[in-house]
Amino acid sequence: MRRLTPLFLTTVLLLACTPANAGPDAIKIGVLNDLSGVYADLGGPGSVAAAEIAIEEFGPSVIGKPIKVLSGDHQNKPDIGAQLARRWFDVDNVDMVIDFPNSGVALAVQEIARTKKKIAIYSTAATMDLTGKACSPTGFQWTYDNYSNAVGVARTLVKQGYDTWYFITVDYAFGLSLEAEASTAVKAAGGKVLGSARHPLNTPDFSSFLLQAQGSKAKVIAFANAGGDTVNAVKQANEFQIVRGGQTIVTPVTFLTDVHSLGLSVAQGLTFVTGYYWDLDEHTRAFAEKFYKRRNAMPTMAQAGVYSGVLHYLKAVAAAGTDDALAVAAKMRELPVRDSFTQTGKVREDGRMVHDMYLVQVKKPEQSKAPWDYYRVLATIPAAEAFKPLSESNCPLVKK
Repeated sequence: MRRLTPLFLTTVLLLACTPANAGPDAIKIGVLNDLSGVYADLGGPGSVAAAEIAIEEFGPSVIGKPIKVLSGDHQNKPDIGAQLARRWFDVDNVDMVIDFPNSGVALAVQEIARTKKKIAIYSTAATMDLTGKACSPTGFQWTYDNYSNAVGVARTLVKQGYDTWYFITVDYAFGLSLEAEASTAVKAAGGKVLGSARHPLNTPDFSSFLLQAQGSKAKVIAFANAGGDTVNAVKQANEFQIVRGGQTIVTPVTFLTDVHSLGLSVAQGLTFVTGYYWDLDEHTRAFAEKFYKRRNAMPTMAQAGVYSGVLHYLKAVAAAGTDDALAVAAKMRELPVRDSFTQTGKVREDGRMVHDMYLVQVKKPEQSKAPWDYYRVLATIPAAEAFKPLSESNCPLVKK
């Protein structure tokens, strides 16, 4: 089969993302993510479905304009993501972009959206820079970040005696930020970081990194990665019998689809923080039921975050009476976030949406009573504790 060039693929993507009847008299939402790669399961087409569910709940129009959804595949490449975003903003009159399961792509689009005065909502990108030094008046980090998912687990485990850590980290903005946040938390709690190994995105072979981690004798081996990388790393750690050897595996950023891919026999006992679980309460189950009918799977926290971000954006447009980005952004910060993702959400001035998070543990096979019944909730982490305090923010928008 003839191999397609990256330029050709990018051209096809750009053409495919052009809506058939797009025009300025519509509110257009672009879901920009990984549709076919390492992060496709946790976001991908499921995030597009989540956006469509939000629109169905809100209604087909807002401020007298129909609502349309576009989708595009950034292929985990910042240049392709930036090119798609520019075309959407400049040619297709897209008003808001959402998702971004790649921090490098998210940071590139953050600057474009800032310049173009467009709303960008990051459901899956976890780097702290999005609400830190690279924060924007029109940029919002929604579902989780590296602080929320690393700090709670690190503090808890160090207090329990798991006080030496080794990191296996994906080598780009997301992984480096996650390792940094977790390392700081480990040290602050009295623990030590014995070392780290960096791996390329979407690597098939973790053997050399796992051997280094084993050799460190650290009590905890933490995977600072996500999606397919986490799945492969956990599977290979199981083959190396790392847990049987006395070391503990920690996966700070873990999604329901990761556990589903691993199976409970391999994933059992994994402990991490999540922003959403489908079986938490009547609200989470209501969205999950709609999602399951479309996708034959339960939603991840990233997909539920896309649903929440789209719904809140539309509520803000209605409240502002305009699709002007700055006016809408002000309303997004003013309105509480109440939906099937969270009942405790609030958007801070740095663009961080804070909400309760949950410390969960993967069930043993015999504890699971039904398909997708994977998590046991150990504790609720209140919104005020789950995210980095605003007083510690280096976002230029925050008043000191």
